[in-house]
Amino acid sequence: MTNLIKKASDQVRELVMNALGACISDGTFPTEPIPTFNVEIPADPKNGDMSSNAAMVCARAFHTAPRKIAEAICEKIMLDGSYFEKCEVAGAGFINFFFSSQWFSEVVSSVISDGEHYGETDFGEGKKVLVEFVSANPTGPMHIGNARGGAIGDCLSAVLDKAGFKASREFYVNDAGNQIEKFKTSLEVRYLQIYKPETEMPEDAYLGEDIVIHAKNFAEIHGDKYVNADSEERRQALCDFALPVNIQTLENDLGKYRITYDKWFRESTLHNNGSVNEIIEKLKASGYTYEQEGALWFKSSELGDEKDRVLVRANGIPTYFVPDIAYHYNKLVTREYDIAIDVLGADHHGYIPRMKAALTALGVDADKLEIVIMQMVNLVRNGEKYKLSKRSGKAITLSTLLDEIPIDAARFFFNLREPDSHFDFDLDLAVSQTSQNPVYYVQYAHARICSVLRKMEEAGIKISDPSYDNLKNLTLPEETEIIKYMATLPNVINESAKNYDPARITRYVIDLATMYHKFYTNCRIMGEDEPVMQARLSLSLAVKQVIKNILDMLKITCPESM
Repeated sequence: MTNLIKKASDQVRELVMNALGACISDGTFPTEPIPTFNVEIPADPKNGDMSSNAAMVCARAFHTAPRKIAEAICEKIMLDGSYFEKCEVAGAGFINFFFSSQWFSEVVSSVISDGEHYGETDFGEGKKVLVEFVSANPTGPMHIGNARGGAIGDCLSAVLDKAGFKASREFYVNDAGNQIEKFKTSLEVRYLQIYKPETEMPEDAYLGEDIVIHAKNFAEIHGDKYVNADSEERRQALCDFALPVNIQTLENDLGKYRITYDKWFRESTLHNNGSVNEIIEKLKASGYTYEQEGALWFKSSELGDEKDRVLVRANGIPTYFVPDIAYHYNKLVTREYDIAIDVLGADHHGYIPRMKAALTALGVDADKLEIVIMQMVNLVRNGEKYKLSKRSGKAITLSTLLDEIPIDAARFFFNLREPDSHFDFDLDLAVSQTSQNPVYYVQYAHARICSVLRKMEEAGIKISDPSYDNLKNLTLPEETEIIKYMATLPNVINESAKNYDPARITRYVIDLATMYHKFYTNCRIMGEDEPVMQARLSLSLAVKQVIKNILDMLKITCPESM
């Protein structure tokens, strides 16, 4: 797990500390503790490859102007054997460091030698993380919001794995509660209508065509057997027939979307194994409940929520909130996950304080629950919002979306923006094969490198192993820009994992592709002197590896020709 940015940063810190120690030893500065100082990558490359504010923070301790401290440090710094060829004082006292050819050479060599593991870090320290995402209602098909949630959740899980966490993917199946009762009612009425057309459908029932199809398929198998049966028996038989079909459809559609879950967790298990009742008793024991008008209430307002919440209705039936609490308790206590991440829609903002309040009341560290809020998506076609599928006249689903656009584009586009930002998904752009399409643009960079390598092979040119003698020739701005950017990948992975934002990865790979296309245009490979040609081939191989690592992580194909 090579991170040459970190190694260089640590080296700057060590060089500065040694120089300050030398200045104190020879009496240039008084014997005072050295304050904590920063080492960072300057926004403007003209200010060096790394910069430190050590002189600025030492000014008060040494009673000396920052610039004079910086000049003294630079005089004492010993750069021999380091990753830097020079350092200089800038502005009021910043010390800027410039990478040597040795550092650039090591970056390229490391990318190639690390191969598919390049970019991996130990940031997560092996912590167990459960990422729950999509968890669509199993009473109907998945909508466009689930499509975004699926891409975000799956790619976030992959980023966490790269960053040294142990991520598990989970789908929470809401196979109990009010929506299932509503599902049963809808199925029952549609089934009865086959034999008794006058049967009326309640206003709050599910009206989708999928309910009608389930009822017809059930009737083809069972005929009118259940028409005169007890209503509860009929409803349960219909649900037992239709619900597994819906869940399998969800699994199939998500599989087509390249999402495979480690576990499909059914809400019904929490009711059947006593977890729901156990949570009610635990909350009672916590002292954070009270009874009012026959209902059991949770004092969530005392723990950061905007108001108290009903746990058990006056009729004795728990609200949906209770199994949700039991589910999160199961994640963090029963199964001992270090972190539980929920990817939820924007309408779940109020869910966060009440769930954290419940965990706190149960003695669970609420900081272990992380919520990634995802904003709505607008589908755009011909520059206008696109809401309907032409074929069905109904709201577009995940399945119909994937019939219209490439899966690569769907997974990439839904991760182009931070989860909490609104996003216009351009359907025309997603299917276009132009440089304006970001996923095509990135894939084309990979295919372009493969084409270069094929031409070399056809010309009988063998690519040599990367060596310093060759790689030291990578000195043009187009070359050093790419190398410095590739070196930042481990840091980008860490930041993406830390902020639960896989969009940082898609932006990174777009920028890398842009740099390579620029390099390809301005820097000839074939026909150059052997050392330069081999150096540029090694650089191309390194870029190819990084692009492949990222696209593999995002489960996006890496074409070798386009």
